[in-house]
Amino acid sequence: MRTGRAPILLTAVTLASALTLTACTDGGGKTTGSAGGNYVIGPSGISTVARGERVAAPKLDGETVEGGTLDTSTLKGKVVVLNVWGSWCGPCRTEAPYFKQVSEELAKDVAFVGINTRDNSKQSALNFEKDYGITYPSLFDPSGKLILRFPKGNLNPAAIPSTIVLDKEGKIAARALTAIDDKRLRKMIDPLLAEK
Repeated sequence: MRTGRAPILLTAVTLASALTLTACTDGGGKTTGSAGGNYVIGPSGISTVARGERVAAPKLDGETVEGGTLDTSTLKGKVVVLNVWGSWCGPCRTEAPYFKQVSEELAKDVAFVGINTRDNSKQSALNFEKDYGITYPSLFDPSGKLILRFPKGNLNPAAIPSTIVLDKEGKIAARALTAIDDKRLRKMIDPLLAEK
């Protein structure tokens, strides 16, 4: 009797279900993702959480696309922008120049971290970063395991691209489930930079 196949099958089904939620979205539809959290979705499609109601982001750590290692818990004290992307995703290519621009403008005060998902090859991800001049690190998450660490019922990534912004305490403060430009990205970041 083979008992090793059931856990593997269950894991595969769970990951497939999670990745079904991560369909590439260009902002044309209203994807709301999780439910039950204390957050507000503004007219720009950006969801925000009041300071006293934020929950801690999960530990996101592992190997980067560039071959190093990264643990986002070491970034506390800075506002952190997490961008879930894939080289195969058209809207990710649309927003990449804006992320490059804002990451350079705010390099002193904000840490940018990509989460590259559903790319089976690091080379595809590296080519994407090179093509768009992305210099901040990206965690390599081909199977979506890092995405599954986000708590359900809060502002978890539920589409590709997704952008999540953490406050200086490492708590989830804002989320966008579509490709965003520099203005919308700054709308997510600037209020958190102003927090004391």
